[in-house]
Amino acid sequence: MTLKLGIPKGSLQDATIQLFARAGFSIYASPRSYFPTIDDPEIECMLIRAQEMARYVGDGVLDAGLTGLDWIAEHEASIGGPSGLVRLADLVYAKQSFGKVRWVLAVPEDSRFETPRDLDGRTVATELVRATEAYFARLGVNVKVEFSWGATEVKPPVLADAIVEVTETGSSLRANRLRIIDTVLESNTQLIGNASAMADAWKATKLDSIALLLKAAIEAQGRVGIMLNVHLKDLSAVLALLPALQRPTISPLADGNWVAVNTIIEERTVRDLIPKLKGASAQGIVEYPLNKIVM
Repeated sequence: MTLKLGIPKGSLQDATIQLFARAGFSIYASPRSYFPTIDDPEIECMLIRAQEMARYVGDGVLDAGLTGLDWIAEHEASIGGPSGLVRLADLVYAKQSFGKVRWVLAVPEDSRFETPRDLDGRTVATELVRATEAYFARLGVNVKVEFSWGATEVKPPVLADAIVEVTETGSSLRANRLRIIDTVLESNTQLIGNASAMADAWKATKLDSIALLLKAAIEAQGRVGIMLNVHLKDLSAVLALLPALQRPTISPLADGNWVAVNTIIEERTVRDLIPKLKGASAQGIVEYPLNKIVM
């Protein structure tokens, strides 16, 4: 038995393959094939655009896949209700960072539009048509939402009065002299499963294992382990310097007057922390990388 898994093609593809690598799966995507290889004989991968992933998983073409909350919302808006998809893992990563992205309503910098209601009777361009229509419907604002095939930022003010576009940093919007007036929705990647696939015990167990490993890889991102030895008389001073997920692990050494301390810290703090630990009489300080943290 094999699990049919959709990998998002496009902007999320490289970040997703890197995440799977940290989770312990080696995926190779040939530029000439839509069927990447993976070093797990129980998984078959297929490259699918994130925009279409929810539909193919919902229809059972794929057992599971990775896509954003935005495209799940778009799919559910297009079919008029819940899709029957099973959300297996909330995976906060994007193409440039480990964070959420936003779909924002943006207008030209020098326009008179200040709120979404100012756009009543106007034209809004976006790739996220159904979810945008639902957003304005909730506000009671009548707008014409047009599908954009790309280069959406260049459309105002000539081809549209406003746009709804995805952004991580806002730099592209600023470069095109656009101003954000509201957030339509926030999105991050989800591992989703087909309801029928999740009713199969083997597939459900396999997907639960994949979800566990992917979440563990994200938890480890930006963190490192620190090991050190310290004399008992200096232990309190060293512990006062060490933040940890829970509490540092302290183990006795052969010399009963010394202990080993092991903990996990944010990588960005290491350069400041190690000199302080040395100053507190810690010895044998070792920093080591982490691939996974299972919470």
